[in-house]
Amino acid sequence: MRQTLKRHLPRLLPMAVGAALMLHGSGAAALGLLQAYEAALQNDPAYRAARYARDAGAENRIVGRSTLLPSLSGSFNGSKNNSTIGFDGKESPRDYISRSSTVQLRQPLFSLEALARYKQGVAQSDYAQMQYASQSQEVIVRVVNAYLDVLYRKDQLALARAQRDMYAEQRQVNNRLFTKGEGTRTDMLETQARLDLSEAQLLEAQDEVANATSALSGIIGGEVDELDPLAPGFRVQAADQRSFTDWKTLALEQNPDVRALTNAVEIARQEVNKQRSGHAPRLDFVAVYQKSASETINLYNQDTTVRSLGIQLNIPLYNGGAVSALTRQAVANQEKAKADLQTQVDKVSTELRRQYNLVASSVTRIAALEKAVSSGELLTQATQQSIKGGVRINLDLLNAQQQLVSSKRDLAQARYNYLLSSLRLRAAAGILSGEDLRAMAAYFR
Repeated sequence: MRQTLKRHLPRLLPMAVGAALMLHGSGAAALGLLQAYEAALQNDPAYRAARYARDAGAENRIVGRSTLLPSLSGSFNGSKNNSTIGFDGKESPRDYISRSSTVQLRQPLFSLEALARYKQGVAQSDYAQMQYASQSQEVIVRVVNAYLDVLYRKDQLALARAQRDMYAEQRQVNNRLFTKGEGTRTDMLETQARLDLSEAQLLEAQDEVANATSALSGIIGGEVDELDPLAPGFRVQAADQRSFTDWKTLALEQNPDVRALTNAVEIARQEVNKQRSGHAPRLDFVAVYQKSASETINLYNQDTTVRSLGIQLNIPLYNGGAVSALTRQAVANQEKAKADLQTQVDKVSTELRRQYNLVASSVTRIAALEKAVSSGELLTQATQQSIKGGVRINLDLLNAQQQLVSSKRDLAQARYNYLLSSLRLRAAAGILSGEDLRAMAAYFR
């Protein structure tokens, strides 16, 4: 029995780890990446809020345009009048009902304020659209990030469980060797200490899986059970041939957050024009149709109809200094908007550089970790053989096994980081779309 355990122990860790990592992907009703994304589009509150904000913001274009178009209004006035007319010391009561109906058409001919409001409405509508575009990209990143986080936490759980089982098996081997007089109490204590630690790590990994699953559930609006794991034979795609300069140029043109704040600068600029128009004249074309009956006592029992066409010029002279103050305030807000835009440009450039470097280094890092896993498996086997020959001790085997587990964990994390960084790079450049997610879904089975 002892020789059988020794002979099979070198293969125990790789087989246990492999089986544990595949365990969570064996469900028949696993949630795919595209399914999670489609569910998020329907249920994610942040995305739904952005969609409604876009719909509301789109109306600003129409509201701003309305200030340049004709306005038509109508009014009706009816009143009962009790009047007394005095003549030669005599008073004569006169009770009557007066009525007046008016329809007025007003068309701006020259209005700096109306023009500024129109341009501001267009910019506000575009701003809302860019915010929605940003959230459309963000929901993809958040879904993928939460999805991959669950997979990574499950990988950690599988590794922790495999490591716990391996230490438990190693403890049985040490106990048998000690009973036969071939082992030491130190070996038993070393393995028991590692086993106790692995039990704590297993509990922690279970909590992390629960938390990550809860986060994904909040995004997609439903319970999460099994997920599609990475397909066997994972291989990174060929690196994008764009240089960082090309990516940065693309980001400055396409990044929705940069474009949104560019529109914010335009909104602030038109606010300045709108406030300055408080010192500018306004010219309107006015058409009035009015019909009245006994409108005043002098027109008692008389019906009148008035049709008038003309222009109306309003020239503001002084408003207590409010116009100048509001203009200065608008100018200050415009400068703030410019500063916010520059801050966003710098932020995007920094994020773009970080994700560009991560994607560029991922191929080498993943290849190195794949070699580390292979080397760790060989080291575990060689250490086991060396223990038989009396060259190595139990602690060496435990360290080799721990190193292998760490390498497998780092490899899984590197693969997930590669996928996520690829999306974040395209998001920073402003070109991330659902098609990119469909392409990524091919990595999962």
